[in-house]
Amino acid sequence: MGRKRLNVAIEVEKQEQFERGQRIKYIREKELCVNKTNLAKKIGTSSQFLGLIEEGKGNLAYHSLKKLREISGHSIDYILFGVDDNSINKTKEFLKNFSEEEIVNSIEIIKKLCLLIKEK
Repeated sequence: MGRKRLNVAIEVEKQEQFERGQRIKYIREKELCVNKTNLAKKIGTSSQFLGLIEEGKGNLAYHSLKKLREISGHSIDYILFGVDDNSINKTKEFLKNFSEEEIVNSIEIIKKLCLLIKEK
């Protein structure tokens, strides 16, 4: 049973890596309108490696990921996981109205609420 879980985890990671590559390709082609060579230079990698990443056969190094974030304006969460940037931005905007203490207290309340829901 442990081996089956490991195989499933590997397949999930492969799928996530493929989807991540497709997001990066979409950003490059449709939003930034640049070729692989140009984007690769801007983010500090080779165009060949960028091609592998877009095919789902590699991952960007931290420094390249950070540069892609800066160039594209997308969050790291969007690039890596496909999390909607708008949700993150709306949440950040909303939270500006509260103090750090209020946010921390609210998170504790949410944790307790989640535990109550999970128990049912």
